[in-house]
Order: sequence, then structure tokens, then C-alpha cells
Amino acid sequence: MKKRLKWGIGLGILVLAAVFLIPEAYAYMTKRNYESDAIAETEVPEGYEIATLAGGCFWCMEPPFEKLKGIHSVVSGYTGGDVENPTYEEVSAGGTGHIEAVQVYYDPDVITYEEVLDVFWRQINPTDDEGQFVDRGYQYTTAIFYHNEKQKEIAENSKQELEESGRFDSDIVTPVRQAETFWRAEEYHQDYYKKNEWRYDYYRDNSGRDDYLNETWGEDRELDLEEK
Repeated sequence: MKKRLKWGIGLGILVLAAVFLIPEAYAYMTKRNYESDAIAETEVPEGYEIATLAGGCFWCMEPPFEKLKGIHSVVSGYTGGDVENPTYEEVSAGGTGHIEAVQVYYDPDVITYEEVLDVFWRQINPTDDEGQFVDRGYQYTTAIFYHNEKQKEIAENSKQELEESGRFDSDIVTPVRQAETFWRAEEYHQDYYKKNEWRYDYYRDNSGRDDYLNETWGEDRELDLEEK
């Protein structure tokens, strides 16, 4: 009887621990706000061009590009809104008009803008205009921000080709917009997947992004592009 009572008490403690600790652990491992200030991103490496792309959580948009040859770097930030020097806390709360985005600095002699966009489409759900995967809200929607008329034309053609490919059952809603001021996100967001690998993996594995991309693209998900 005493043995059963001890087992019962032990089981009860484990259940209570799970109820209270698991949500706390999830919140900690997916936390993205550390109340830092953002700064404007103005410098572009010499010989490189910019592709500004929004694909939901910017943590997930850095790795696919940074591994490719011809990519100098990828910077996470905020753009599209009117609020100056936005912080993550402000953007994630909504109301700033900004969305999470990345700026990809690429060498056009090594990787073309068309190829950059081909990579981009394979990271997102372009039919969702209310967010991306587990992250909901306008601040996590997708967009292509063009920096000149040539980029605009290429982006619109790329979008049309994807629309006509028949890969998606719904319309492609990712807008092609003129680039606006890009605000570099807080430093702890930059290369987050390298700085906090286990927390990033936990977030990504539970976001639903990879499940969707694997189902949608299958063997076509990975492009035959040279890596570093």
C-alpha cells in the first residue's frame, strides 16, 4: 500500500512538472525578444547587389542563402513600415507596418537574381497572406522588395512562372514591392541559427515549415547551386 502511495505521489509530481514546466520550456526556447535597439542597415559590400526578401521568421531565411557560393552575407531586419528604428518587440506586436525580412548580399557574377528568387520560393508558403507557418500576423507575411526596375521585372516574371507551374492549388499572394528603408534587427537575431543552434532547431522543427516545404517541393526542394 505504501509502495503504491509513493508511486502515486511520484507520478503526480511528474504530471504537475510537465503541466507547468513544458510550456515554460517552450516559451524559453522560442523566445525572440530581448529588448534591444535596431539600427539602420546602410552599407553594401563592394561588388555585391541586394535582394530584400520577406519569408516569415527571419531566423529561417538566413541558412538557405548563407551556404551558397556568391553570397557575401545575409542580414535580418525589418522593412515596409513607417516606424523608425523599430525593435523586435514593436514589430512582433504588430501595428508598425513592418515585416520581418532579410537582405541578401550576392555577387551577380556568381549567382543571379533569378537564382536567388528560386531559392526564396523554396523557403515559403507563397499562398498564405496571414503569416507563415506557426507565426501568424501581417508582420510574418511574405514579400519581394525590388531595388530597381530590372529586379522588379525579374521578380514579376518569376512569380508568374511559379503561378503557372501548377505546383500550388491556391493563388500566389506574395507581393512584389518597391524596396523601402531596411532596419537591421538586433544583433542577437543575426545568424541566430549559429549562435543558438539547439533553440533554433527546436523552433524550426516545431514550426511546420519543413513539413510543408518537403510535401510541396519534394525532390525539387534543393536546387543544383554551388555551395561554399
